[in-house]
Amino acid sequence: MTLQTVWLPNNEQIAYRVRLGEEKTIILIHGNMTSSKHWDLLIDVLNPEYTIYAIDLRGFGGSSYNERITRIKDFSDDLKGFVDALYLSNFNLIGWSTGGAVCMQFEADYPGLCKKMVLLASASTRGYPFFGTKADGTPDLESRLTTLTEVENDVGKTLALQGLYDTKNRVGLQAVWNTLIYTHNKPLEEKYEEYVDDMLTQRNLVDVYYSLNTFNISAHHNGLIKGTNQAKNIEIPVLILRGDRDYVVTEQMTQEIVEDLSSNATYISLENSGHSPLIDNINNLKEVIETFLE
Repeated sequence: MTLQTVWLPNNEQIAYRVRLGEEKTIILIHGNMTSSKHWDLLIDVLNPEYTIYAIDLRGFGGSSYNERITRIKDFSDDLKGFVDALYLSNFNLIGWSTGGAVCMQFEADYPGLCKKMVLLASASTRGYPFFGTKADGTPDLESRLTTLTEVENDVGKTLALQGLYDTKNRVGLQAVWNTLIYTHNKPLEEKYEEYVDDMLTQRNLVDVYYSLNTFNISAHHNGLIKGTNQAKNIEIPVLILRGDRDYVVTEQMTQEIVEDLSSNATYISLENSGHSPLIDNINNLKEVIETFLE
């Protein structure tokens, strides 16, 4: 599928892919270090009754990055601009990792457009904490960073990963993904190379880290900021999926979503899957999603 583009009223251009189907619609929201490209395997196997839109968030893939992101709501407001521009409604949302936070913020702010939501290995309703780095290079769980400047200058995570981007270090990027994400299965070699090409399109790494660190739509203080309590506004059915071998999103983070979304949420643990069930067990993922959306 070739990328198409649409201009938003905020002067950002959003790139997206479309697989035409029937009247049922799914919008896919990717996570950090990815874009719409990383949904390709799921798009290929989902029932042809669905028309599927997969967008590149601002600063990823083929989308513009004219203004920096300062919060997850910037992404979700772009999503609102996108669905308005294409006159979309009565759709289902699927958000992976950071994309899950974007979907939750969207539904909290703009109820009535989305029918059902799937959160795949999603960041918590209470955000994704960004900790400092100890002298030995390990995370300092006693030191949660608070400012954009602190996040931007963190040696252990931000500068290390940004360095891989800046030098186009493909081997280094694959090493990161093999350690944290492709821990069970890996893409075929040619597909993996395409995914690395896709990773290198990201221009907003530090902004995403900071936005996740300060995201909190729960009724709780997350250790950094007080929650907005907007999670209570999410009243549509939500399916929460997490691989039982996910090394990026913890079980505690997932249980926070379950608690904050209460009776609207259904949680399913995906066996023998890590942070990318798209690679680990695509057929099981397809079945679970389609059963929920029926």
